[in-house]
Amino acid sequence: MNEKETKNISKFLSLILRHAPETINLKLDENGWASVNELIEKCNQHHKKLNTELLEYVVINNDKKRFAFNKDKTKIRASQGHSISVELELKEIEPIHFLYHGTVDKFMQAIRKEGLQKMSRQHVHLSQDKETAIKVGSRRGKPVILSINAPKMHADGYSFYVSENGVWLTDQVPVEYIEF
Repeated sequence: MNEKETKNISKFLSLILRHAPETINLKLDENGWASVNELIEKCNQHHKKLNTELLEYVVINNDKKRFAFNKDKTKIRASQGHSISVELELKEIEPIHFLYHGTVDKFMQAIRKEGLQKMSRQHVHLSQDKETAIKVGSRRGKPVILSINAPKMHADGYSFYVSENGVWLTDQVPVEYIEF
């Protein structure tokens, strides 16, 4: 399997497991889990060739660990980034250091005015290191890295969670907690 094929499958799985399972008539449970067998069957019915080995390869080798299997690998879900309503069963965790958000200049005016908003997703995504934030921001152009005073936010009553793949999540980041 080449890198281009792997990337295409990963993007398709992101669409299906994070945003639009109805594209292939896939059913997700309330926690975002889909049956692996049903996913493979429905993908193949919609001309997206997939089998168990290929699915495992994509899950294991995805650089951002976007997908996770349950313990016996009979179910799969996206780790975070959903625009559909799912309950990921995340436990609140206290951040002990600043977190970071990668963006681009064209969004800075809105961020300076409104802070970071989850928009169509369930959470605002943050990273624990600048390098990851740079990668995220670079996807849309020259990155702008924002430092988030997460310990102060938490002390002021805001909740934080960490997804299975290490992405920090919160509902919003008001302007006063952002260092520009």
